[in-house]
Amino acid sequence: MIKRQTISLNQFSIHTIMKYRLNFISIFILFMSSFTGWAQTESSPPLSPKSSSENGLFDSGEILNITLRGKLKELLNNRTGDPKDFSLNLSYSADDSTEMLLPVMVKTRGHFRRMKENCTYPPLMIQFPQNGKQSSSLFRDQKKLKLVMPCAGEEYVIREWLVYKLYNLVTPLSLRARLVKVKLEDPGNKKPVTPFYGILLEDEKQMAKRNNAVTIEKKLQPEQLQKKEFLSMAVFQYLIGNTDWSVQYQQNIKLAVPDSIKVVIPIPYDFDHAGIVNAPYALPEEALQMNSVRQRRYRGYCVNNLSVFNDIIAKFNDLKNEIYKLYTGCSLLDAKYLKSTIQYLDEFYATLNNTKAWQKDFAYPCDKYGTGNVVIKGLKED
Repeated sequence: MIKRQTISLNQFSIHTIMKYRLNFISIFILFMSSFTGWAQTESSPPLSPKSSSENGLFDSGEILNITLRGKLKELLNNRTGDPKDFSLNLSYSADDSTEMLLPVMVKTRGHFRRMKENCTYPPLMIQFPQNGKQSSSLFRDQKKLKLVMPCAGEEYVIREWLVYKLYNLVTPLSLRARLVKVKLEDPGNKKPVTPFYGILLEDEKQMAKRNNAVTIEKKLQPEQLQKKEFLSMAVFQYLIGNTDWSVQYQQNIKLAVPDSIKVVIPIPYDFDHAGIVNAPYALPEEALQMNSVRQRRYRGYCVNNLSVFNDIIAKFNDLKNEIYKLYTGCSLLDAKYLKSTIQYLDEFYATLNNTKAWQKDFAYPCDKYGTGNVVIKGLKED
């Protein structure tokens, strides 16, 4: 027979009571922390980027005038084989109108746009020293930057810059872009080159740092990415008429993992083949069986429950006025292009607000007889 032992309250020490209370509170807090972490991963709360450095390179929407000086003819003719580094000087006018001069290393980059037969100028990679004037300049936070150069005319540079701005409206986990006016000065070239527009593109690691995230290089399937973020990106690509991308080969896609949700997010870039840019050299991949890049083709994966798009559609509808304003408020666009772009956006929103139309388009990857599952491998990018 087991004797039950009854302990009266006065037999319990205050120390014992407090110990049990503390243990209970600790267990409760641990449980709630685990639950909160799980909930964050599943529900993907809005991303909260770090506030960027005051007066940083990408904090201003003003056009920045930069000058590159050095052996530019040799640099711009370096179109084949491994890119060579060239020592140049980059200068710009500071807020107090003094000229800031920075020594930089520059090389050509890319594949398609690097080829002479495709583009007037190759895209460039600019590397900055981490000492001297660099530390007090507008480029103080930069280690390397891509400079998008005109391929078939500077008007297409402006159009591509606006696409980066458009995706910035969709998510802070996106690359920022600064429109610049580029002046080239080569001591060996007697004929001056007319300044032209280019794009300085935020480095993906800087973008990740700004968003409390890290970039990764890993072969993944689209289904392995955070679902809502991927589908939102895929709808954005559909909006701009871009099919030149894939997660599997990381074709014009970078991957990042934010600390807040611990899942993989796609970061798109290089939009010169998008229908909204409508570059003369842009052609859809032959395997997609499309007539032109202006034809929209949704290229996400097959989703059986299309209700997952409801929140994404609502988000793009909320952004509608800002997206239109981005184009109507840009004085650098010619009237003909602006008119055709407004019409192109109208077509997107007409589809988005017609249930049968968007369900048909967004379900296209489920069609086993269609080209919705074609994966774009692309060309080698640096």
